[in-house]
Amino acid sequence: MAADTGNETGNGTGNGAEDLRELITRARVVLWDFDGPICRLFAGHSAEGVAEGLVKWLEGRGLHGLLTDSERESLDPHVVLRAVDRRHPGSDLVTELEERLTQEELKATATAMPTAWADPLIRTLVALKLRLAVTTNNSPRVATTYLDGRGLTSCFAPHIYGRTQELRHLKPHPHCLNRALRAMGSAPDTALMIGDTPSDFLAASEAGVPFLGYARNERKEKLLRGAGATTVVNSLETVLTAVRHV
Repeated sequence: MAADTGNETGNGTGNGAEDLRELITRARVVLWDFDGPICRLFAGHSAEGVAEGLVKWLEGRGLHGLLTDSERESLDPHVVLRAVDRRHPGSDLVTELEERLTQEELKATATAMPTAWADPLIRTLVALKLRLAVTTNNSPRVATTYLDGRGLTSCFAPHIYGRTQELRHLKPHPHCLNRALRAMGSAPDTALMIGDTPSDFLAASEAGVPFLGYARNERKEKLLRGAGATTVVNSLETVLTAVRHV
């Protein structure tokens, strides 16, 4: 199956629901992005604030000129981290910056908001004998900490694949998806990725994994469809309903 196979789906009615069920029926392994489909990691601990903190930390070390104006103003911590890694790959500076981001992500787990219907969908997929993995740009320590708090770690462990010291492997690079597929012995076309960003879609496409987009608002949906995603739902309840009728 091509990575963008599927038609538009919204509320789970009509042909869209049938297409969604067909997509799910083919899957034996489900790869989940973490921040978005499973939870809103920064619901109570602003990602923008974290990015600003990383920029200020660099400036405090006299490294103001390391970032372009757009990178400093991006308000995305991963943009800041990648920018530094491009200029000083594998350096102690990058290692320290990545650890600072990980600590901020760990703080964010305390106020992370579970994505509606994610927990029951995860448990239902496991009950149906599908195997699950996390494939994320966040630290795997962060995903594990959150899942522990929800009693969901056993649904995924040991298959939690996240950010490594090789930052060039962050999505849209398919590295973490390929790690999951190899470890689980899964062919790409028997897997399904659930993601909420264009980088998730692009990584899935590169890995040859069919893709299901989750868009919690119109802006997210527009970005996903603009990247080429054709199967997009606005609520995981739609997916849960489809799974229960497979």
